Amino acid sequence: MFFLNVLEHTLQLPPDRHGRPLDQTLMEELEKLFVDKVIKDLGLCVSIYGLKSIDGGFILPGEGASTYTVVLGVVMFRPFVGEVIVGKIKSSDSTGLCLSLGFFEDIHVPNDALPQPSKLNDDGLWVWALEVDGETVDLVLQPGEEVRFRVTGVKYPPIPIEQEKDAKPFSPMLISASIAESGFGPLSWW
Repeated sequence: MFFLNVLEHTLQLPPDRHGRPLDQTLMEELEKLFVDKVIKDLGLCVSIYGLKSIDGGFILPGEGASTYTVVLGVVMFRPFVGEVIVGKIKSSDSTGLCLSLGFFEDIHVPNDALPQPSKLNDDGLWVWALEVDGETVDLVLQPGEEVRFRVTGVKYPPIPIEQEKDAKPFSPMLISASIAESGFGPLSWW
């Protein structure tokens, strides 16, 4: 789920940042650039682990900013397919459930990956119609409830050039999941 990656990045420090401790200044600038951002095929940057090396400090002609090449360690959130994670139900609609880990919320459980048979009730909540001793027991998937799910896919969609006015916000990393197996779904069920 969490990985330590090494990246190399070239950045410029504006003149007003000179005169401060270099390590601290570079860390602040790198945190602005990377933390809480998704890097394609690497995942969501959770934090910067540390600086491995700093090269440069050159001031290019006509500029007042100094240019550095930095090698840094970053902690990335990137679940793998088949991984089992516990999150919370954020919302539900006709397409399925949206789950949240608190720091990441683009997790979707499609309606065909819910326990079967499931149906959407009048309140807009999904209900698992469990058959017990010949009787049907409706188990509701409530928002805020903790659920165990299995990751079925991780995608990095291309950045749209234009978005429609009513479109939901762009998600640079999408996780698809399933709760259709025994032992999965709300923890209170098991």
